[in-house]
Amino acid sequence: MAAAPALTTPSTAAVGSFTPAAFAEHLASVPALWHERKRSAYARFEALPMPTRTDESWRFSTISGIKLDGYVHDQASTRDAKAAKGAFSLAAEPTLTFVNGRLGTRNALRDSVAAAGVVVCTLTEAAERHPELFRQHFMAQPQKLGSAKFAALHEAFIADGAFVYVPRGVQVEEPIVLIHSAEGPGTAVFPHTLVIAEENSKVTIVDHFLSNDEFGHFACGANDLYAGHGAKITYVAAQSWSMESLSMQFNSTVVRRDARVQSLNLHLGAKQARHESLSQLQAPGGFSEMLALTVATGAREFDQRTLQIHQAPNTKSDLLYKNALLDKARTIFSGLIVVDPDAQKTDAYQSNRNLMLSEDAESNSLPGLEIQANDVRCTHGATSAPIDADQAFYLKSRGIPEKAAHELLVFGFFEDVLSRLENEELHSAIRGLIRRRFGK
Repeated sequence: MAAAPALTTPSTAAVGSFTPAAFAEHLASVPALWHERKRSAYARFEALPMPTRTDESWRFSTISGIKLDGYVHDQASTRDAKAAKGAFSLAAEPTLTFVNGRLGTRNALRDSVAAAGVVVCTLTEAAERHPELFRQHFMAQPQKLGSAKFAALHEAFIADGAFVYVPRGVQVEEPIVLIHSAEGPGTAVFPHTLVIAEENSKVTIVDHFLSNDEFGHFACGANDLYAGHGAKITYVAAQSWSMESLSMQFNSTVVRRDARVQSLNLHLGAKQARHESLSQLQAPGGFSEMLALTVATGAREFDQRTLQIHQAPNTKSDLLYKNALLDKARTIFSGLIVVDPDAQKTDAYQSNRNLMLSEDAESNSLPGLEIQANDVRCTHGATSAPIDADQAFYLKSRGIPEKAAHELLVFGFFEDVLSRLENEELHSAIRGLIRRRFGK
């Protein structure tokens, strides 16, 4: 009788390359102050199942593409960290550059900014020097959009990340730039950025995620944004992982009284990418502006899940996600606005718009509302449409090649999002990244 085929046990499939032995090796490489919460996170990661096609929070996702085997963690890089500066053409030098999850280079803040009490350091340094702030805000919000297992994996295997603290009343005019780079075949990285803006402060943060090679990586990242009363945070995240990578990113934003958070996520890289964004408006006058731009090419998949929670009266949120789809690319948008019973006078918007530049591309949109208050203004919607035939003919008649024409149409489609950025240099830098993607 022939031997029965070997079966992969559910526990092995659920952890992939991130076995107990791999976790023990990782734990030995990080400071002891991380150990307790990392052990707890790894236990959650082991216990939680992988997503399945029947999970509503993973509806339309290509579950078969999410595999955790074949990756290596804590891999040293042989490249000069300065080479990871990448393509963001801003005058400001990156304050922190991480290569494979470890600090590569550090540039000092301007003397006037440092003298005002602004802190930009690694998470490890923050856990030692600012333990109360770290404990209060680092991954303090539970995952609500389906990726609790991967968030636990992130917390268990994170090597280091960026910590930004802006004291009360301090306004930082120049963007703080953070680079997270992955190098080497099969590398798993766990980038993290924690931003705390105290009362009436102001700061702009740029996170750039990139890999400059043809290898596939596993990027499992997170960021926490906290805007105290009257604070203003502008956060830009540009994802330019290699085209063979698997990317997951989790955002958690907390907005307090009369605070404003503007976040813009630019999605350009990865073979399969999932981005989850949670925004909680916890006090009157809070405003969260959630923006995203995606250039989807080839047979790539971009999966976007959002949740706007209004927990207090007189709060506002405005979500605008725009996707440009070419070739056989797929996008998924699933967004929900939740208005709590006490959140009267809520003003919430949610819009997903898809520009279909190919008949073979596919967009899936699931906007939704859950309203428990009776004095609100909430709107949501989604559109998917091909390029305007007259516009296409106009460009063709003037001898503009199809690829260049698509680029022009995409920039026109994206402009009402980019124009919301106050910093013109940042606007221009994002346009440069998008143009570079079309050039590949």
